[in-house]
Amino acid sequence: MAISLSVVLLLGIILVVLMRGGSVKAGPAIVAVLFGFFLASTGMADDIQRFLDSIADMVNSIQF
Repeated sequence: MAISLSVVLLLGIILVVLMRGGSVKAGPAIVAVLFGFFLASTGMADDIQRFLDSIADMVNSIQF
């Protein structure tokens, strides 16, 4: 839960920065948010979550 909340917060901040910078207008931003919202309720949501979890685990296992 902590990872998904952090990702949502990070993506929200990026979206706001892009909108304020003029890279993304309000219309496409709303479409992107709605697409993510409706995608989360599909059968693909579990596969996407597993994929993101595996990427987070891979990044976490990197030793510096």
